[in-house]
Amino acid sequence: MRHRLIFALDVETLAEAERLVELLREAVGVFKIGKQLFLHAGPEVVRMVHRHGAEVFLDLKFHDIPHTVARAGVEAARLGVRFFDLHASGSFEMMERTHAEVARACRREALRRPKILAVTVLTSLGGSDLRRVGVADGVESQVARLARLARRAGMDGVVASPLEIARIRRDCGRGFLIVTPGVRPVSRGHDDQKRVMTAGEAMRAGADYLVVGRPIRDAPDPPATAREMVADMARGFLAARTRPPARG
Repeated sequence: MRHRLIFALDVETLAEAERLVELLREAVGVFKIGKQLFLHAGPEVVRMVHRHGAEVFLDLKFHDIPHTVARAGVEAARLGVRFFDLHASGSFEMMERTHAEVARACRREALRRPKILAVTVLTSLGGSDLRRVGVADGVESQVARLARLARRAGMDGVVASPLEIARIRRDCGRGFLIVTPGVRPVSRGHDDQKRVMTAGEAMRAGADYLVVGRPIRDAPDPPATAREMVADMARGFLAARTRPPARG
């Protein structure tokens, strides 16, 4: 189950990142590298995680013209990352072209094809935030719309909050990955994310992978906290798969 827990390396330096990878590599399976750390350390931070035997989620949330994002996706594949993401709102063409060019490059160069994830609505946003930028529908409707678009464009899955999992599963099916931030231990607060659940609740709802940062990093014993979350995930995962089918 630990391979389904993604730890967010939201730190400033390569040295800090490596300390956390060394500390947590036995407790989590994937490390997420975001914009700040990647701009500071570059591709070396990806290579560092790989040297420690772990996988990488390159979380740069590409959003540009289709050609630019597709070429960036090819470079992500060449780095050997397990996942990378882009914004679903960047357009159907952007997603479709990225999928096609990454797949083509991986076949040509004998690379493992990374899973491409589409970001729907950031977990820091609520309905009022969407209205301010001209999206009249609520968060769930916007997430569902973007998830359906991403699936048609060939994306492997989406990044979405726990509260939208059921809707995405209904619309996109079991084979479509849902990677879920906004997950907390029962005893922790919400930080700056508005749409949250515990790890067990998110897995019970149908998430495939969970992204966790500060609740593990800031804990008195980060490896123990990660292991506790993995145990909670396992209970939720089991509950989701032993739940009686809904009666129609």
